[in-house]
Parts: sequence; C-alpha cells; structure tokens
Amino acid sequence: MNNKQLIAAHDFRLSPRIDQVGIEERVARFKKRSIKKESKIQGLKLVLSMIDLTTLEGKDTPGKVKQLCYKAKHLHDAMPGLPSVAAVCVYPTFVKMARKELDGSGINVAAVATAFPSGQAPKSVKIADTKFAVREGADEIDMVISRGKFLAGDYNFVFDEIAAVKEACGDVHLKVILETGELSTLDNIRRASDIAICAGADFIKTSTGKVAPAATMPVTLVMLEAIRDYYYKTGKMIGMKPAGGISKAKLALHYLVMVKETLGNAWLDPDWFRFGASSLANDVLMQLAKQEMGNYQSIDYFSID
Repeated sequence: MNNKQLIAAHDFRLSPRIDQVGIEERVARFKKRSIKKESKIQGLKLVLSMIDLTTLEGKDTPGKVKQLCYKAKHLHDAMPGLPSVAAVCVYPTFVKMARKELDGSGINVAAVATAFPSGQAPKSVKIADTKFAVREGADEIDMVISRGKFLAGDYNFVFDEIAAVKEACGDVHLKVILETGELSTLDNIRRASDIAICAGADFIKTSTGKVAPAATMPVTLVMLEAIRDYYYKTGKMIGMKPAGGISKAKLALHYLVMVKETLGNAWLDPDWFRFGASSLANDVLMQLAKQEMGNYQSIDYFSID
C-alpha cells in the first residue's frame, strides 16, 4: 500500500486506543535497564550527537545565538574526540546568522516556524514563515500543529495544513510538533501522530518546550509505536524528537533504551532520533568527564547554555 492509498484508507477517528496502564508498565521496565562502563560511554556520546541545541526566547539576541553556535562546535575542548551535536535550533530571524556561524561544521540549522509556539495564525502566514526560514538557509523546519482545530475534531484541517507546510519546505526536513501537553490524552497523541506522519512529517516531535508537561517517556513511547506501525505498513522510516524537560544524561539513556526496544538499532542515529534540549549537553559532558577522570568536574568548567 503506497502513501496515498494509506491516507485514503485511514479514518483518523479510528486510530488505535492506547492502554495507559500498559504504556506506563513498559516505561517502568525501560527505566530499570542498567548501562555500565564502555556501553555507557558509547551511549552518552550518542546522546550528544542527537541533541538539537536550542534557544527560543523572546529575549534572544545575535550574541546569544553566536554563543550557542560556538558551543555547538566546541562542546568541551578539554575532551577531544567528542561528536558534534546534530543541530542548532533558532527562530527564523536568526537562521542566516546561525548558517554563517556553523558553515563547514556539518551541524544543521533548524528553525521553528508556523507561528511557533501557539500556531495561532492564518495558514498563509504559516506558509510565509516557513518559506522565509527556508530561504534564509534552514536545513530543518520545526512546525506546530493547530491544536485548537485538532481538539475540535477538525482532523482534515490539521492534515491539510501539515501537507501545505511540507510542500513549502521543499527538500528541507519537516519536524511536526504535536504539543502533547495540550492534547490531554494518549489516545489524542496517537491520533495526532498518525495525522502528522500521513501528512508528510519527516519527524514527529513532542513539544515546543513552552507547555508543561513537555516530553515524557509514556508520551514518547506512544509516538514511537505510531512510527513503528507506519513502518510496518509502508517500509518508510519516520524520525522522532522528544523536546522539553530532558536535562539529565541518565534520563536520555533511558530514552535510547526505549527507542532500541521499540524501533530497533536503525533509529539509534541522529538522522532518525533527536533530543530538543538546552541544558542536556552539559550534564552529558559532566558524565563523560567522570567516566574519563573518575570524578565530577565543576559546572563552572562548562559553558552556560
């Protein structure tokens, strides 16, 4: 069944119901996995390579964005051999600057668009926002869905809007933010995941980081299962990005265990899994330093995000 046939056959009202107790029990098992020694070091370095270093504040300045780009290229010069992060995520107005600062580094520039974080704007404004970010040099677009339309049951509107933004992206990858903290139930999160995937998302993403709760393991597991089921039907891989609230290395490793056991090793790659974070990188660096030196370094040894 090709993608168009799948969309035509899919009634989004009939997305699978989620067993919340079962989801929570599975998550509890993931958290009990123990990763030691060399495997832990490999896992921590993999986490670093999956991070989208992010600054999305109204008070962002050119200086702050330049500092974040510098950090992306120089995570901790005292520890050679570290991987680079996957991307730097900024508002569209800072894309050109970030593109210049990251030139030649291999680090992508991601831009939020579509009236982030509320999504409360006409479709024409959202398309213009997306096209502007692409023209400025964004490698990736992180869009927000219209949660009000979704909660009102207007699933076709949400689908069509995502598809239109995907078209505006051209060859640029599209991450679709569900803002799961506003969707209330796991059933809604599964339905929104199915809509986003079928509408053309290259990644699905939990949150803007502006609404609590943001990323949680149960929510992420539901989204991973939507990706798995779509892959079984079509053979097409879709990426996943939990964002917001993931600040500790130990928690990030739990997420990697969950990805491996739900989707398999192929998704343990920055092309298919990302963390949207600002402070996670420093905690991972502290853990790596401890593994190498036997003791924790002061937070003062690491740059402020």
